[in-house]
Formats: sequence, C-alpha cells, structure tokens
Amino acid sequence: MPEAHTPPLSVAQLRRIALHQLGQLPQVVLDLGELFASHGYELALVGGPVRDLFLAQPTHDLDFATSARPDATEAILAAWGDAHWAIGKEFGTIGARKGDVVVEVTTYRSDSYDPDSRKPAVQFGDTLEGDLTRRDFTVNAMAVRLPERTFVDPCGGIEDLAAMTLRTPIAPERSFDDDPLRIMRAARFAAQLGFDVEEETMRQMAALADRLAIVSAERIRAELERLMISTWPRRGLELMVYTGVADIVLPELAALRSTVDEHKRHKDVYEHSLTVLDQAIDLETGPDGPVPAPDFVLRFAALMHDVGKPATRRFEPGGQVSFHHHEIVGAKLTRKRMRALRFDKQTIKDVTTLVALHLRFHGYGEQKWTDSAVRRYVTDAGDQLERLHRLTRADCTTRNRRKAARLAAAYDDLESRIGELAAQEELASIRPDLDGTEIMEILGITPGREVGEAYRFLLAARMEEGPLGKEEATRRLRAWWDAR
Repeated sequence: MPEAHTPPLSVAQLRRIALHQLGQLPQVVLDLGELFASHGYELALVGGPVRDLFLAQPTHDLDFATSARPDATEAILAAWGDAHWAIGKEFGTIGARKGDVVVEVTTYRSDSYDPDSRKPAVQFGDTLEGDLTRRDFTVNAMAVRLPERTFVDPCGGIEDLAAMTLRTPIAPERSFDDDPLRIMRAARFAAQLGFDVEEETMRQMAALADRLAIVSAERIRAELERLMISTWPRRGLELMVYTGVADIVLPELAALRSTVDEHKRHKDVYEHSLTVLDQAIDLETGPDGPVPAPDFVLRFAALMHDVGKPATRRFEPGGQVSFHHHEIVGAKLTRKRMRALRFDKQTIKDVTTLVALHLRFHGYGEQKWTDSAVRRYVTDAGDQLERLHRLTRADCTTRNRRKAARLAAAYDDLESRIGELAAQEELASIRPDLDGTEIMEILGITPGREVGEAYRFLLAARMEEGPLGKEEATRRLRAWWDAR
C-alpha cells in the first residue's frame, strides 16, 4: 500500500505547483473564460479540478461556476462547443464538449435544505465566494477565475490542503445536517487523498451519522464504491468504523470488532480483514493483467470474507475456538448487504462467490487433491478464479514465517496443478461430453427435468474422470437411463 503524502507540502510549494499546472490547461478552457467575459459574465474553475491542480494530479472533470443564469450559459456553450446538453438545467448545470474537452458549467448556487431531505431547494446565488462556502470541504471550495487565472479561497482550503486535513467550510454540524451524504464523502476523501479529518468535523460525523437514513441507498453505494477503489481504502473504512458510520452503512464490518478475544485464543478478525484488504490490493495487476487495479470486486470480497465469523464463533472444550461454515454465513450476509445497497446482480454474484469459496483451498495443504477436486475448484470459481487466487493468498496474515511459506508453497502447487490440467483440457469451461440437444436425441425425450438430471450425471462423470468422448458418454448415458 502506498503511504500518504509525506512530508506535507507547504502553501508556497502548493502555489508553485498550481501555477505550473494552470499553464497546462487546454487553450479551449481559457478561450471559454474569454467568451463568458465577453458576454459580461464571470467564469471560474471550481472544486475538485482546482484541488487536483495543487496536488499535481490529473484532472478528469472540468467543473465551472458562473454568474450567468442557465439560459445564458446554454446559449454560450451551444455557440462554443461541438455538442451541449441541459440534463441538469433545473439545478443550473449545462454540459458541453469541444473536441476532447468536456465541461460542466453551473450557475452560482445558494441553496436551502429541507431537514427531511438531502436534496436542496435550488436557489441561484450572485457571488463566487457564496457558491464556494456551500461546498462539502474547504479543499474542494477553492476556485480559479478565468480568463485572468486569479485564485479564490474564501475558506482557507489551501492551508488545509497543505496540512492534509478535511474540514467543512461552515460549522460541520450544519454542513452534515444539510447534506448527510457529506459524512460518507469525508470517509471517501480520506481514502482518496490520504488526508485526516479535522477533530470537530469527525465528532460531528459521529453525532450525525443517523442522518444518513435520509440518503438513498444508491448514493451511499456510489460513495462506498469510490472509497473502495481509492488509493487508501483502509483509512476511509477505519474512519467509518471509528465514527459509527459503518454501524449504519456497513454493520457487518463494524460487527467484526465484537470478535476481539481478550484471551488471545484467536486473531483479531477486524484487523485481519483490513490486512487482507491491504494484501489483496498489493496482488492486483497492471492494466494488461488478469485483475487490473483498482478492482472493486476483489477488494470488497477481501473486506467481507470473514463477516460470518461473529455469528459462528464457538468456544470449544479445551480452549479452542471454531467458526464453522462462516464462509457460507458470510456469503449470505454479504449478499443481503449488497442488495440493500442496490448493487447490480453480477457484482453481488462475483463478490459472494469469492466469500463463499475463500476457505476451499485450506483442505489442499492437508491432503493432496485429486484431479477431480482441482476441476471442481476451478469450475466453482468460474470467471472469478484469478480473483480467488489473490484472495486466498491475501488471506494469509500469520506472522509465523514457516507457516506462511508452507501455505504459499501449497498454493503454488495448486496453481501448477491447475495449469497442467488446463493444458490438457479447457478447464475453465468444463462441460459434459454431450449437450442437452444430444441427450434428448439419444434418449428420445423432450425438454424437461430428465434432461437436467442426465446433464448433471454426465457432468459429474466428466469432473471425476476428465473427457470421456462422445461414444463412451453415450454408452454411460444409456446405462444410467436404463438403470432408472
């Protein structure tokens, strides 16, 4: 895992970086500033893009604020761009594209909030400074006026950026009460930027965590996903647990702290899970590898792989502790949580498959598997095999070097066995030697339950013995059918 920015940069250093970065802005952006000015309107680059300029990070989104009202903005962008769209016009936002540059321009806002909703009553404002103070954190409340490139920072964002601190522009209790999603955004930015949260801001995260109940599951999920694929997800997760936000958003993670055993009869499952996450991240690959970083599925499976342990912990005679079938219970809990957060079906399936299978390998080190067992391992993993390899390796957090080396060698051997069998057959897509149509023709039956039973019989034979060939498979199918 990469370390957070150390040592922190001074304000003067940040200004020099930003000045250089401003010189790299596309000319069309500067031209856009000139165009708004020629119509008598202000235009400023705002929010995340300005923060990223100071951090010398690539800027993917170009967000602007303007004194122009939406109709005027739309007219200017229509004349400037190759294409424009007004999907967010009711909120004051107009989008446009010119060549490869995509921009969003929003009228200055001065919103008011209903206590029962995080959606503001949109009110347009008159000043850039007023617009900036309504934003989530001071490091996101900086702007650069265009075309003159004047830096605007009414809330001290550059000082907080230098201190690597997240702080709200207004009192945190008011900011979080207005929009509780900002509580999740604090955790996400801690993970994304590697920053700490200012003490009072963190206290109010804890005090107002229950306000997240008014936020849609989809918005919470989006922030959680962005947190998990950030550079330092552990920082954000630990913040969520410490402030009690995880009790609401991800209670299964928070519950892992309940398994701390004061008698040290087993490892700390909470710390172990975070370490497995760190180690899984280290095993992600480059863009051309089988598991390109950042990989949400692998990371979330690593985080959730042991969430079944609190419900299955048993203290056995003799001082031993067991967690029988915690992988099955964990997969069910993970599925339930992901459904509640409105994840798509495929992502839920991929993550829960990994959670359910993460213990399967441990029998391999104790007894040599048959070829059939190796085939089943591959078949059950399906298209998650490469992720399962990495999750299983990451799950080894023992400090006993000899044990760790033994487990690594055993998994090396298993991967070698998989490779050898794959060279002999298409292991990742094992099918019976006869398909459903051939089964029906041979047995003279129509689609129905019997076809499925016959298919499973042939698949089992294929798994146990490898390819049979159509002639032998037909013979066995007829014998099985007659025996029924």
